[in-house]
Amino acid sequence: MIKELFNAIDNKDAGAFVAFLAPNCRFRFGNLPVVNGTEQIREFVAGFFDSIDSLSHTIHDSWDISGDVVCHGDVSYTRKDGSVLTVPFANILKTESGSINDYMIFADTSQLYS
Repeated sequence: MIKELFNAIDNKDAGAFVAFLAPNCRFRFGNLPVVNGTEQIREFVAGFFDSIDSLSHTIHDSWDISGDVVCHGDVSYTRKDGSVLTVPFANILKTESGSINDYMIFADTSQLYS
């Protein structure tokens, strides 16, 4: 699941991304407010994808713990001006019946729009 999930993200495909989520999913990106439900998450993620030129994840490790997943690595964001910001990230994905129902991203993206 992790490879396909991050392929959807790195392809900036908000529809493919939310296909991994339960309808009542809770989504938190860093210190931004929590977004609830797949339609709101799709809108949020699509807006984020539109604000950057591209992104690419390198996953260093992932752990499956009773169906929940923890992973970490580096993510590179290419800004609209062509400059790149690379930061470490960690994600915690809680699942229910094979879908993600709680998606938490821990990354310092404070310099992304600077």
